[in-house]
Amino acid sequence: MKWFKRIFNGLIILLVGGFLHYYLPSRDIVQIVGTDVKRMDIGNRPWFWDKTDAGTETHSTRDVRFINAIWPNGKSRVYRNEDTNWSFPPYFKFDSGNLSAEAQGLAKQEGTVWVAVSHYGWRVKLLSMFPNAYRVKRVESPDVVLIPWFNIAFLSLLGIIWFSIYRFLKKFKAKRIDPITEKIGEAAETAGEKAGKRKSAVGKFFKRWFGTSKQ
Repeated sequence: MKWFKRIFNGLIILLVGGFLHYYLPSRDIVQIVGTDVKRMDIGNRPWFWDKTDAGTETHSTRDVRFINAIWPNGKSRVYRNEDTNWSFPPYFKFDSGNLSAEAQGLAKQEGTVWVAVSHYGWRVKLLSMFPNAYRVKRVESPDVVLIPWFNIAFLSLLGIIWFSIYRFLKKFKAKRIDPITEKIGEAAETAGEKAGKRKSAVGKFFKRWFGTSKQ
């Protein structure tokens, strides 16, 4: 039973942790090298994509904006550039067109321009998943330190809420559930003892009946 609880709790932690890691904002320091628009088939994996531009219709196959970048080590990094509108996740992004123009401007500037791309989501090549960029901001160098203040505040608040709910449930269990459980346990134990005595008496009867119990 303990192993079952540990496995169950581990799965819950993995699911919640994965959910938060996917949807909480992250920032990458990269160099933008260009943008493009691709025709994508969204119908098979709609949960990996967001919404079309605000005011346009949603189709299973549509044009999706992308922002192409490279890491400081030279490896490629690709972001999709889609609106979230008023739906989940609540980033309220309506300016994918403006963001694409801003990225194009940064890519055309002379010299090496480093930017912090704010995004959420994962890049999984096997599933054609791309993180969704919602902001770009120029930074001085790839070594700049960016403190995730929003994530710190959000996770701290989430931890306080979880701890408060845990304390409440623990007190509720001690006052309401544990006494009932103890009564049920005592009743089951008493019934088991009675059942054991009856079983013993019935056993002796059959032994005497079949002559297996001799005085």
